[in-house]
Amino acid sequence: MPGLNVNHFTYHAADQSGTTALGAALAELLPDGTTVALCGTLGAGKTRLVQAIAEAAGVDRREVVSPSFVLISEYHGRRTICHIDAYRLRDEDEFDQLGPDEYFESDSLVLVEWADRVKASLPRERIEIHIEVTGPASRRFKVIAVGDRYGEMIERLEAWSSQADL
Repeated sequence: MPGLNVNHFTYHAADQSGTTALGAALAELLPDGTTVALCGTLGAGKTRLVQAIAEAAGVDRREVVSPSFVLISEYHGRRTICHIDAYRLRDEDEFDQLGPDEYFESDSLVLVEWADRVKASLPRERIEIHIEVTGPASRRFKVIAVGDRYGEMIERLEAWSSQADL
């Protein structure tokens, strides 16, 4: 995006415990009011990462399911999480009709699965997480800070990773 800083961090999770650790770190480090755009193929682990973030924020992991049929779910723990799934939506107009701006302007963490389908409707400054399957249980997470607001969060995530024994 022209005029916006882009910082990134890459994390390799050998298995689901690595995904859980990343989710816990994100739950701690993401500022209130952050929108996170989750991108990856079917089965890459988008919902699993949302579950890890929510669990670390005090939400029962079993409450967090892919909202493909509900489209938007809210979870309340120590933090409020809004979970949006754009998989079944035809286009960005249909996404916009859901009223996501209300969530984007709140203090909630807004986690959008299949965000690449509605990219033009997302906030200008956001976190993007691209998930790549690298093995049966392993994943590569590229966490991208789009805009100036999240540069420090990426630095803190890098510091967490260097201190974590993963």
